[in-house]
Amino acid sequence: MSTAPQLLIVGGGIGGLAAALAVSRAGVQARLFERAPAFGEVSAGIQLGPNATRILCGWGLERELAAAASFPERLQIRDAVSGAELGVLPLGREAFDRYGAPHATIHRADLHRLLCAAVMSQAEVHINLAHGMDRFHDDGKAVTLTTTAGKQIEGDALLGADGAWGRVRQQLLGDQAPRLTGLLAYRAMLNQPALPAALRGAQITVWLGPRLHVAQYPVRGGQWMSVAAIARGQPPGDMQTWNHDANAAALRQAAGAVCAPLRDLLDAAPAATVNEHAWRLWPLADRAPVRSADQLARGCVALLGDAAHPMRPYLTQGAGMAIEDAAELARALVMDVVDVPIRLLRYAQARWQRVARVQAQSTRSGHLFHAAGLVRAGRDAAIRLLGARLLDLPWLYGERT
Repeated sequence: MSTAPQLLIVGGGIGGLAAALAVSRAGVQARLFERAPAFGEVSAGIQLGPNATRILCGWGLERELAAAASFPERLQIRDAVSGAELGVLPLGREAFDRYGAPHATIHRADLHRLLCAAVMSQAEVHINLAHGMDRFHDDGKAVTLTTTAGKQIEGDALLGADGAWGRVRQQLLGDQAPRLTGLLAYRAMLNQPALPAALRGAQITVWLGPRLHVAQYPVRGGQWMSVAAIARGQPPGDMQTWNHDANAAALRQAAGAVCAPLRDLLDAAPAATVNEHAWRLWPLADRAPVRSADQLARGCVALLGDAAHPMRPYLTQGAGMAIEDAAELARALVMDVVDVPIRLLRYAQARWQRVARVQAQSTRSGHLFHAAGLVRAGRDAAIRLLGARLLDLPWLYGERT
C-alpha cells in the first residue's frame, strides 16, 4: 500500500470539494466525480461559524474568504409577532478574539467557487464532470468505482460526498431514504439597494414565531441579503429537489400574523430578488443522529457531510460539519503506518460523536425556535435574561478539530 493513497470522491458540492482540497494538501491523490456536466450551486446563503472559517483559513483561503463573504458584527433575535428584540450575540471582533476565527455569512455559490478554484490549483486532484456513481466494489484492499458514463476506476478508498440522497450511502449502508421533517424552507436572495432603506441590514437577524422562524443576513460584502423562512407545510412534487419554486402568497399564508417589519421584508422580496423567482422551496430532510462509527466508514469506503449526517439548519452547521469532516479525513489518510480501512475507521471514530451531537442539538433547537404557548414564553424569557450566554456556542465553535 502506498503511503499516499488515491482517494476517489463522489460529489462535487461543498463537501466533496473541501475533501479534495484537504487531502491533496496532505499529499493524497484525489479523483473527484460529479454527476452534473458543469459545477453549479443553487442561490442560497450559508453561515460559517468560527469552527469552519478556522479550517478554511488554515487551508490558505483567508484572503479569498475575506473577498467573498460578509462578517456581521452581531446576531439579533427578535419576536416575529411583536417585533421586540429578545437578545443579542456580539460577533465581529469579539467572536474573532474569542475563537481565533471569524463568523462569516456567504453566498453558497461563492463558497463553492473559492473551493473549486483552490482544488483546481492542486496538481494532486483530477476532476471528472458528467460522471456520477453507478456502483462500487470494495474487495477490502481497493475500491472499483463504476460511473454513470460506464467508466471504471480503481482507487485505494472511496468517499461518498454526494448529499443526503446519495448513492454511495445507499449501497454502503443499505438504509432508507432520509426522513422528511414536515418543514419547508423558503429561500430568497435579495439585492439590498433595491430594498427600502428600513429593510436593509448588515447584521444577522433571526425572527422567532410560533411554528415559524426567519433568518436574514448579508452576503457578498453586504450587497445582497439572504433570507430563509422555515415553516411547516407539505412540499409539492419531487421530494429530492431542493429548489422548487414557491410563490410569495404561500409563504405569507405559512407565516401568519407577523409584525410589520418582517411582513414588509417578505412582501418586498419579489421586487428585490436577484433571481428569476423570488422564493425557492426546499423540503427539509434529515436522519436520526449517527449512532456509531460504522455509519461513517466501512472497509475502504467512507461518508462525509450530508451523505453521512444530514441535519436540520437550526445551528447553521451543514457546511461547517462537512468542512470539519474533510479536515479530519485528511489527518486520518496520512497515517501511513496502517492500512486504508484502519485510516478511515480512525476518521469515523474521531467524527461520529461530534456530528451526532450537532444533529441532535439542531433538532432540539428547531423545536425551541418554533415553540408556541408556555414553551415559547419560557424561551423568550431565557433569551432576555441570559442573552449572549445562552446564544453563544463555545462547545461548537471552539478549537475542536
